[in-house]
Amino acid sequence: MEPKKRILVKAEELFMQYGIRSVSMDDIANNLGMSKKTLYQYFADKDELVEAVVDGHIKGIQSDCESCRQEASDAIHEIFITMERIMEEFSNMNPMLVHDLEKFHFKAYQRFREHKDKFLLKIIRDNIEWGIKEELYRNDINLDVMSKYRIESMMIPFNVAVFPPGKYNLAATSGMIIENFTYGLATIKGHKLIQKYNDQRKKNLSYEENRK
Repeated sequence: MEPKKRILVKAEELFMQYGIRSVSMDDIANNLGMSKKTLYQYFADKDELVEAVVDGHIKGIQSDCESCRQEASDAIHEIFITMERIMEEFSNMNPMLVHDLEKFHFKAYQRFREHKDKFLLKIIRDNIEWGIKEELYRNDINLDVMSKYRIESMMIPFNVAVFPPGKYNLAATSGMIIENFTYGLATIKGHKLIQKYNDQRKKNLSYEENRK
C-alpha cells in the first residue's frame, strides 16, 4: 500500500476509535512506524488530513448506500440492509467523532453536512417514495417533513449529553431509532414485512453468536 493510502487508513481507524481531537499527528506517525516529517510530506496539517479522511469515508458511504438499494427486494428490505451496515460501522465508532469534527475541523464538517443534507436526504426520500408506491408505507405521509425528520434523527445518538457513551451503545441506539421510524411509516402490510426481516435478523445474530 502506498504511504498516502496507509496514512489515510490508519488515521481513519484511530479517529473512529478515539475521536479526532484526542489523536495527534504524533500518534498517527507512531502507529504507522514513520516519522512525523514523512507524514507532513503528504498532509500539510491535521486539518488537511481530517478533510481527506472525511472525503474518503463519504465516498465509501455513498457507494454502500447505492449497493443497499440494488440489493434490496423492497423499501423495507433496503432499510434493514442499511441498518445492518450502519450498526456494523457504528459498533467501532467513537460518538465524539461528529462533535470533534464540528468544533475543530469546520471545513471537513461542512463537507459532512453537505453529504447528509443532499445525498443522504435523497436516499431517504427515494426510499419513502418506493415504500408508498409498494403500499408498504402510508400514503398520507408528508414526504418532505419525514425525510428531514429521519435525517436529523440520525444525529441524535451522537449527542453525548443525551446519550453518554458509557451508558448507551451508539450502534444499538441508532438501530432502535431506525426501527422505530420505519414502524411509524409502515402500513399493516409493511408491519408484517418489518416483523419478517426482524425475525431473519435475530436468527442471523443467533447463528453468528453460536459460531463464536
